[in-house]
Amino acid sequence: MSHDTDKLIRQLSLVAFLMAERRPLTARDIKSNVEGYQEMSDEAFARRFYSDRAELVALGVPLDSQRDEFTGEELYTLRSERYFLPPLELDDDELAALQTCLYLLEGRFAYAEPLRLALQNLALGRSAGARDDAPTATAMSVEVRDPDYTPELQGRLGKLEGAISKQRTVKFRYWSIGRDDERERTINPYALLPENGTWYVIGQDLDDQTVKSFRVSRIRSDIRFATRRERDFRVPEEFNVDEYRGRAEWQFGEMVGTARIEVAPDTAWWVSRAYGGERNELDHDVFVTQYASLTLLARWILRQDGRAVPLEPAALRKLVVDGAKAVRKGHHGAPPSPAAEALRAATDGVVERPAGPVAPERFGVLQSLLAYLLAACGEEREAVIPAAELSSRFSIAPEALEEHLSLLNLVNFGGGCYAVYAELHGDEVHVDKELFGDTFRRPPRLTPLEARAIRLALEFVGPMIAAGAQSPLDRVRAKLEETFGVFELTQTPTPQAGAEEDLVLQLTRAITDHKLIELEYLKPESTEVTTRLVEPYSIERRLPHWYVHTWDVERDAPRSYRLDRMRKAKVQKQIFTPREGFDPSELNHATTARIWYSPEVARWEVEKGARLLVDGSALSERAVGSADWLVGEVLSYRGEAVVLEPADLRERVAVRAAELESELRAPTAS
Repeated sequence: MSHDTDKLIRQLSLVAFLMAERRPLTARDIKSNVEGYQEMSDEAFARRFYSDRAELVALGVPLDSQRDEFTGEELYTLRSERYFLPPLELDDDELAALQTCLYLLEGRFAYAEPLRLALQNLALGRSAGARDDAPTATAMSVEVRDPDYTPELQGRLGKLEGAISKQRTVKFRYWSIGRDDERERTINPYALLPENGTWYVIGQDLDDQTVKSFRVSRIRSDIRFATRRERDFRVPEEFNVDEYRGRAEWQFGEMVGTARIEVAPDTAWWVSRAYGGERNELDHDVFVTQYASLTLLARWILRQDGRAVPLEPAALRKLVVDGAKAVRKGHHGAPPSPAAEALRAATDGVVERPAGPVAPERFGVLQSLLAYLLAACGEEREAVIPAAELSSRFSIAPEALEEHLSLLNLVNFGGGCYAVYAELHGDEVHVDKELFGDTFRRPPRLTPLEARAIRLALEFVGPMIAAGAQSPLDRVRAKLEETFGVFELTQTPTPQAGAEEDLVLQLTRAITDHKLIELEYLKPESTEVTTRLVEPYSIERRLPHWYVHTWDVERDAPRSYRLDRMRKAKVQKQIFTPREGFDPSELNHATTARIWYSPEVARWEVEKGARLLVDGSALSERAVGSADWLVGEVLSYRGEAVVLEPADLRERVAVRAAELESELRAPTAS
């Protein structure tokens, strides 16, 4: 039997023994009665027991200790009311919406398996009992896409999650894109954070002892433990991952100043929605924001295409004016001829084999499997369950199911008392409930990893859950938070509903009922909100934004809209007949633009898919559904991006850059 298997049996049996005794127990009691400890020397027992206790507490098992006031011995207890999942009053719609969450994220969410296990426990923990886990009808009109998600990324997230839970120092080679430098980093990882559709690991860089953010997709090697110790560090008590979220692109790093930017009145509501938070505020029509990079803030202002005017500092205004001037010059006359495409660097033939996604702790899987087997017995002594059902519900490979059952058969309460005997007979699992079986009939509380999986899922597709459940997201979230147990979740960001929740609710109703919907929408290049009457067909979650794909009735053409730019959505009484053969996808009649990027910004664009050229520049072909959007994008590069073709788009950028340069040079009262 392997070391890990021995440990699992010890830990499960320790939990079983403490639950069965229902009284404070000494270490001597535990050593004498718990499977796996009896044959150990006192020294080995002390070492193993300390390690097992620490791991169980980290898994969310509320194992308490206190000293006996007379003997001075340490006494250990595990109260069942703190171990089991509290009664959960999720109604059928709310549970169905949570199952929809798993359906939407399957295959594109690294935490899908811990999420599946958490939902399995939540279903068992309801006072109304479990229900069918089919997704809601809402799910059929939604697509989730994560451009940053790859098999390599999910493997790295899995390794980092393991290092964070075990508090192990890790090493990896990392590409710092700003310096274009690759070197080995050694960090104590504190948390994983999805921000604007990109995953970051936040931790202490041991080279300079500072806490930094590392983009996971820029890790260039296998992630390995730096030592052989069971634990290398403890997360500082003052660390809170929420302090690292909600940063605008110009706020990564140490803040060095505050800027004031005048925004158009019809744009102010959008700025407040998109950039609300501790680092930003809206003072009437003036956007006040802290910055770490003045250059990146200037890029954002230029992207607004006249809807934002810098007031102070003066250096920011100069950067914006100079940027518009550089764009105008770059689009004057004939376009430059790009260099030849660079050949891809040859590899040494060693290819990193992607690791699997984040896996639930095996202890948690066995806990949940035991509860499910005993719940199937109910008040009877035995039950028969299809093996395929267990493999599917708990993501256990069919060839590994028998091993899992054998481990549960060894879990005992001391004195030869067991919880269950389960045996695989062909395609069925025969379950016999033992003497202490009813002790574990209820599902356990969620582990910290399962709780993180739910929180992250709420972050990704929370508004869809609210729409499917017909319940405000904060109500669903509040019910779930009660199930997370006594552990702290400072390493997991608190989900934020945002304004999209009500918009998704209105849009899904209109899609389901085939009703027209009126949108109040702010186009990227416009200073005024316009009204659109559309036939809604589908919703897409393309991180970090939500989109709705529609047929615009007034323009008689397909259009896609970003939800964060909608001020309001109102379902109309008029019903529409879905258009036969219409595929509601974005950019149906897009124009392809060839864009050249200078060597100063090329590596960022190559990371997004552009082709590297031999002189260090880059070339990209981009599908453009809105010429106005492209103008804002090119302006934001401050002359480091040039449209090569088509000629009409190139001319449009040149004209708008000249207009903006003139507008920004005019004096503005601060």
